This record gives sequence, structure tokens and C-alpha cells, in this order.
Amino acid sequence: MRYFVEVARQESVTKAAAQLHVSQPALSRQIRDLEEELEVGLFEHHARSVKLTAAGHVFYEEAQMALQRVHEAVETVKRFAGAQTGELQVGYAPSLSMEILPQALRRFQMKCPNVKMQLQDLTTEEMIVQLRNGTLHAALLVRPAAGSLASGLEYREIVRHRPCVAMSVTHELAGHGAISASTLAGKNLLVYSREHYPEHHSWIESVLKGVSPRPRIVGEYDSSTSLVAAIDSGCGVALVHDGFNAMSGFRLCLRSIDDGTHDFSFGVAWRRDEPSPFTRRFVEAVVGLDAQGAMKQDQPAKT
Repeated sequence: MRYFVEVARQESVTKAAAQLHVSQPALSRQIRDLEEELEVGLFEHHARSVKLTAAGHVFYEEAQMALQRVHEAVETVKRFAGAQTGELQVGYAPSLSMEILPQALRRFQMKCPNVKMQLQDLTTEEMIVQLRNGTLHAALLVRPAAGSLASGLEYREIVRHRPCVAMSVTHELAGHGAISASTLAGKNLLVYSREHYPEHHSWIESVLKGVSPRPRIVGEYDSSTSLVAAIDSGCGVALVHDGFNAMSGFRLCLRSIDDGTHDFSFGVAWRRDEPSPFTRRFVEAVVGLDAQGAMKQDQPAKT
């Protein structure tokens, strides 16, 4: 194809052969082979020149675009090969990521051993803002609202979490098995800060819908560490997810809520136009993990 374009440009097999540093007979043979393969005559042959046929003009335009695309592909892979060292900024929610993150980092660093990973403990709102402005390459978070996804973010689910009640080991409900949301009626409730975790409050509202009297919010906390400490002290109970014990260890007692209707999605988000060649590799490293950081047996959930 490159030989054809050069002959068409020079309108001479002799000049094209000199430009391409090949022999004239070899170049002529390449052009004949191309015409035979296409079953179309591409050139009109004159005494000292060649001219494109009507079909040749069409193929000339298409061949130029194809060669340009090949050139771009070569340059892209060269840039990628030269960018094997770099930095990846990842935001995460500790209470949701503790079991997944270590294995994800191991898998990513096996593929990209020279990439420096920077982790930032952020709220969901902060992660969405920093994804949009390019400060973060990827984020591990609760599924963003539809409006955020519509504004340029991609999201892939890793796991679905079930709601649980976290309490001190001496709490009156600790001796129960699975409990219903109605069991929390009138109880003291400990929550994450509404300012920093509005999606947490929306989820709580859905879980407690119809519960009367409503639990009393007696404390708001801006981190999982402070929330665990407050629960452990016996100040109240908290609505959390089934992976929360990764943060609390054996300090707390978790009891699942048995209605099974308020699971929520946790996964990885990134910008649709994210230019970093390592972002896709990080996404690939996390989407195949389940809540315990093990490889899933089935296919990753679709967005």
C-alpha cells in the first residue's frame, strides 16, 4: 500500500522506486500484485508516466487514510512503551476497600512494577470532584449518582455489600442472629458526617423507611476510625455494610439485616477520557476481585 501511494504521488514508477530505495522491477511487480488482488486496474500506463484510474483515485484516498492510521498506531505504542514508569493517583474509602485494596495493589504492581502508586483517603464527594478535575486517575467508592456518571465518569462494580448493624460486643442486640430494620426503632444511631458522606445518609434513609419511632442520631463522625471507637464505647449502633469488620476487627459485633433489599454497589470509577495508560490496567486489577480480595469465578458486573 505504501508503494502504491508513492507511485501515485510521483506519477512515475522510476521516481517512486528511487524514493523508496527499491528496484524498479520489484516495485512494478508489487503494483501488479496489488491490482490482481483487488481485481481492479489502478493505473493507466503511458510512455514516461502513470496516471491513476477512477478506481485508483478512490483507492489512493483510502490508502492515505489507512497509512496515517497505521502511523498513529505505531506512535501510540511507542509512547506507551516509553511510559512504563509513572505515577497513578487513586482515591479510596477505607471502610469499603480494606479487603480488596491490598490484593488489587499486588495485581497491579505485578503488571506495572515501575509505577508509583499514590493512595488518598477521601470521601465520595471528594473523589468525584478530583476525578473530574484530573487530580485522581481512579477511585474505589460507592456507585456514584447517575448525574455523575452522565458527566464523563465510567464505573465498574466490584462487589455488592449487604447492610449490617455494628454494635459493641456487650450491646443488647449482640446475642441476636440476623435482625430486621424495625429492631432499631428508637435506638441511638451513630453515623458518618452528613457533610462528607451524603450518600451514606441517603442509604440509611432507605434502610430505615417505615421504622417508627425513628432511631435518634446521637453522633456524626468524619472517619471510620472515630466511628468504630464510638460504637465500641457503647454510645449507640451504626448501620454499616458486611465488610465493615475489616476496619473493626474483633472489637465490634456485626449483625446482618435480614430483609435483603438494601444492598449497595461498590466499585471503581475513572474518567471516560482518562489519558493515563495505567488507569485501565488498574481497573483490570480490581474488577476481578470479590469482597474478600479473591478472584471472582464469574464475569465482572457490567456498568
